[in-house]
Amino acid sequence: MGIMQLAESFLFTVSSVLYYPVTIGLALLVLVILVLMGKACREYIDRKRGVRPALQSYRKSLAELLASRPGSHLELEMEKLLQNYEAVMSRPVRTARFIVRAGPGVGLMGTLIPMGVALAALGEGSMELMAEQMVHAFNAVVVGLGASVIAFAIALLRDGWVRSDMNDMRYMTESALIDGAVPEVIESEESPGDSQTAEELA
Repeated sequence: MGIMQLAESFLFTVSSVLYYPVTIGLALLVLVILVLMGKACREYIDRKRGVRPALQSYRKSLAELLASRPGSHLELEMEKLLQNYEAVMSRPVRTARFIVRAGPGVGLMGTLIPMGVALAALGEGSMELMAEQMVHAFNAVVVGLGASVIAFAIALLRDGWVRSDMNDMRYMTESALIDGAVPEVIESEESPGDSQTAEELA
């Protein structure tokens, strides 16, 4: 057996082994997309009602920071608090953007691997195996592209929400520095029992 045949056999084995992780990866992408969609729908409904948990939580944290009076480092502590909230609120956006980039690639891998098996089956005259593998191939590319499109829409929507909340948080921070007191939330506040911490927002 020549070197080229060994290399081709090795690559075929590698691609065959990758089929299962790729399939599992596509299933995980679908699950993550469903979770992101559920959270986005919940936040959309809350915002329609005038409820913005991120602002309410930030206002509470900012008031606690002011009450602690860290002295000359107050401005630095406020900036750190603001950056922490921005990082937490940006997590779903980063996840959606990852799926936008990874979805098509994983879907393409899930398409090409079964197509190789289908071509081999065609050469052996096994039409049933070829048809089965072609179905798997087209399912993979549809799932990968569909996940990417939905994730792109979620990323756009959430990015707008994050920017809006960050603008209001910066306003609250500047007002607290100038006046020494935390202003009211820009929009209507949620009930006290519904307040969330920053780690629960992502």
